[in-house]
Amino acid sequence: MFAGVVLTTLLVPQGMAYAELAGLPPVTGLYTTVLALLTYAAFGPSRILVLGPDSALGPLIAAAILPLVGADGDPAKAVALAGMLAVLTGVLCIGAGLARLGLLAELLSKPVRIGFLNGIAVVVLVGQLPKFFGFDTNATGLLDEFEAFVRGVVDGETVPAALLIGAASLAVIIGFQAWSPKVPGILIAVVGATIATGVFNLTEHGVSVVGAIPGGFPTPAIPSVSFDDIAALFVAAAGLAFVTLSDTVTLSRIFAGRRGESVDANQEIVALGAANIAAGCFQGFPVSASASRTALADSAGSRTQITGVVGATAIIMILVADGGLARNLPQSALAAIIIAAAIQLFDLGSLRWLWRIRRSELFLSVAALLGVAVFGVLPGIVVAIVLSLANFVRRAWRPYDAVLGRIPGRKGYHDIDRHPEAAQIPGLVLYRFDAPLFFANAELFAHRVTDALRARDDPMRWVIVAAEPMTDIDTTAAEILERLLDDLEARGVELAFAELKGPVKDRLRSYGLYERIGDDRFYPTLGTAIDGYLAATGTVWVDWSDQGDDTER
Repeated sequence: MFAGVVLTTLLVPQGMAYAELAGLPPVTGLYTTVLALLTYAAFGPSRILVLGPDSALGPLIAAAILPLVGADGDPAKAVALAGMLAVLTGVLCIGAGLARLGLLAELLSKPVRIGFLNGIAVVVLVGQLPKFFGFDTNATGLLDEFEAFVRGVVDGETVPAALLIGAASLAVIIGFQAWSPKVPGILIAVVGATIATGVFNLTEHGVSVVGAIPGGFPTPAIPSVSFDDIAALFVAAAGLAFVTLSDTVTLSRIFAGRRGESVDANQEIVALGAANIAAGCFQGFPVSASASRTALADSAGSRTQITGVVGATAIIMILVADGGLARNLPQSALAAIIIAAAIQLFDLGSLRWLWRIRRSELFLSVAALLGVAVFGVLPGIVVAIVLSLANFVRRAWRPYDAVLGRIPGRKGYHDIDRHPEAAQIPGLVLYRFDAPLFFANAELFAHRVTDALRARDDPMRWVIVAAEPMTDIDTTAAEILERLLDDLEARGVELAFAELKGPVKDRLRSYGLYERIGDDRFYPTLGTAIDGYLAATGTVWVDWSDQGDDTER
């Protein structure tokens, strides 16, 4: 219960700020927070996870609903559209959970996920700069927004008092995050900015404020939107569902692991869907798991979802008791909250780590960032997914492979390129290909086998493929494998496989290749395959045992 009270100090200002980020009235962020907390408490598997409005979702929601709101900018229509977007997102999440599609969360690789979130952070940061400086722009798109911001500053549109309030709020928030994370810096900044605005009457100096928020709580209702709008929202809902379930499942697993617990990813997705539907029916918008609020609840001593129930109850009491809570809350202070979230969202440390560890994945991460920045947040989701899948295909397209040899005094067989001292068995090529055989890499496999034969000076008699990493062979690969068999037969070379999995053997049987290769040319281990070669050909070979003694085989 204490953790719930502490959590409320973050829920209220963040809820209002993220609603504005989504292009909605601030109070809708409070409605959304309440329904997300209560619904997840009823259906969620995690004892610690906190759901609610999220800074990463705000730009996606705005990108989906603002083009449909129209030039009049009707707030009621925006709320209805956001509510329907949440309902659609929830339905898709529940469908994915019931269909046991929790594995969809793994389609975004870590580097691409980092780039995607970094791109959102940049979009959020640039979009909030005008409000932080006390003025508005009508620009859309990252470059246009930045250009309009610079032009506004140059033209003298900055409101000094608003900038001062925003800068002070940002300094307080970042300062407490860095030096005393358990202290609610956001609450201190919001309360301080609100008091300063009222005491010094800063609205007369051009400081824009949120104004009074409606008191009470809305009654449940299905959002009223046209069928055409539903069709237009569906694609955005699919993207939001993918992003939210990916983030929620990942965050849930992280916190469960810290506590020595486990969670069902599919139940997590169903609970997320239920929370979205509930929020949408109470004038809310799509929600996701929150890392900052979950971490705060954990550090404050949360042990069960009673924490969320207490937080939701406290927000309802605030709404019922006083609708003027945010009357003097400056817009630049809300912008400071969002900018602080964007700064936290931008993961510079991971980019440095990728630069040091694997630069090819750093380039993927930067490409995902640029996809969001250049094409927009919603198309950026597609760019991120495509980049993840393309990276997987690239690795399988040109996988690691090796011709193997024997090293004195060491177990197993090893890559002769990495170990030039390794000895090769006369008349035999040992070859390992670390990927499934499919249309994109089968020709490479055949060329590498042929090249390995040509590289040898002694007469070749067998090729043994160390096939444990080979998890599949598709129809295109089967056709190319058949051509390779023709080529090997013309050279008088036999093909054998070691450690090939049963399901892949079944594939070869269906293609008619298993019988052509011969049942006696499939071996359970590499050692038995080599023994089979030596026995079948009568080859004499001096091997080195693990103790370094010479043994003639």
